Amino acid sequence: MAAGETRRCWWCGDDELYRHYHDEEWGVPVHDDRLLFEFICLEGAQAGLSWITILRKRDNYRRAFDNFDADKIARYPDKKIAALLEDSGIVRNRLKVNGFVKNARACLEIREQGSTLDQYLWNFVDGKPLQNNWKKSAQVPANTGISDAMSKDLKKRGFTFVGSTICYAFMQAAGLVNDHTVDCFRHRELKRG
Repeated sequence: MAAGETRRCWWCGDDELYRHYHDEEWGVPVHDDRLLFEFICLEGAQAGLSWITILRKRDNYRRAFDNFDADKIARYPDKKIAALLEDSGIVRNRLKVNGFVKNARACLEIREQGSTLDQYLWNFVDGKPLQNNWKKSAQVPANTGISDAMSKDLKKRGFTFVGSTICYAFMQAAGLVNDHTVDCFRHRELKRG
């Protein structure tokens, strides 16, 4: 690394889109229900793929899925789903597309039970981001007891593509956990809050 160069987490490499996502979004605490829903869906869409693939299609997903409006997605008719499966701007996987609809319906049920998605999800970390202090990438876990519990409860509520590893990736993305390594400039910034 050249003198004066900004240190970042290992995973974002030199791709400008990845770096922007890392610098501006990854690990920033999210409390907006729409954005939380987007992250849950996109992390599920990533299953079996790389995150950069989904990140490059993110604007297409927002367009195709009504900017992740759970109320609209929950009511998608078969005709809309068929059109989505023809949309080359997204990953055209029937299970994943139908999973967005299932997840939207599950989100609405959480709301009908008197909670917001924000309250529900942040309850798993007692309302504040977990602060890790990893020195090396090898220390960062793929899942934890908390992501196991989140996965189990989300599945019970009807969500899909929410295995423990996906839940942990969601927690990292939405800032429920600060998993920037200690040598990354964002670690200190997010730790300060």
